[in-house]
Amino acid sequence: MLLSNQAHHCDSDRDPAAAAWETAYLRFQTSEAEIRKFARRLRKLGANEWPRDAEVLELFCGRGNGLHALGCLGFDHIEGMDLSPRLLAKYQGTAKTHFGDCRHLPFPGHTKDVVIVQGGLHHLPRLPDDLEQTLREIHRVLRKDGRVVFVEPWLTPFLRFVHWVAAKQGVRRCSVKWDALQTMIEQERDTYEQWLAQPQLILNLVSAHFAPVYESFAWGKWNFVGTPR
Repeated sequence: MLLSNQAHHCDSDRDPAAAAWETAYLRFQTSEAEIRKFARRLRKLGANEWPRDAEVLELFCGRGNGLHALGCLGFDHIEGMDLSPRLLAKYQGTAKTHFGDCRHLPFPGHTKDVVIVQGGLHHLPRLPDDLEQTLREIHRVLRKDGRVVFVEPWLTPFLRFVHWVAAKQGVRRCSVKWDALQTMIEQERDTYEQWLAQPQLILNLVSAHFAPVYESFAWGKWNFVGTPR
C-alpha cells in the first residue's frame, strides 16, 4: 500500500475529512490481505529476530491489522494506540488498545522494546514540531536496546507514477482500489504533500533520535529500523 494504511491523525467523529479518509481506507484492502502484508513486511524488517516476549507498541494502529500480524508472528505482549475511535472499535483481538495522541504517549519511560509506525507520521499536521514531539515521546518510552520501526510514503519515481495513474478518472471508475487510493490522497492532501516535500528535514529529525539499523527507499516507501541514540 502506498499511502498510510493506518488511522488519520484526528478524531473522525469530529472531522468529516478524516471520516471520508477512513471510509476510503476500509475500501482499499481487506483485513485479511492487510494482515498478510503487514506480517511479510515485519518479517522483512527483522521481526523474526525480536524476542517473542518483547513489549511491542504500534502507534496509528487503526483497525488493528498490524496487531493481528504481530500476533501471527508469535508476539504476546502487544499494545496499539490510535486517535480514531471508529477504527479502534473494529479491532477484535487480544492486544490492549488505547485511544490517544502519539505526541503524548501514556506510558512510563523505557517500558517498550519495539515501537512501530506503519504509515502514520505523514498525518501529523505540523512539521517539524509535531514530528519532533512524537519522536521524543517514542524515544522516551523505548528501552535503551529497543527498536523503532517506521514505514512511510516516500516520493520515489514509482510513487510519482502511482499518483499519475490514481488521478485518472477512467482508472477510478473502473477500480474500487484505485478510487479509494485517490480519495485518501485527496482527503489527506495537506499533510501528505507537506510530508513528501521535506525529506531531508524528516531524515535529520529521525537521525537525531535514532541510529539506523536498516533503511531503504523503494516502491514509494521509506522503511527505517533504528535504535535510540
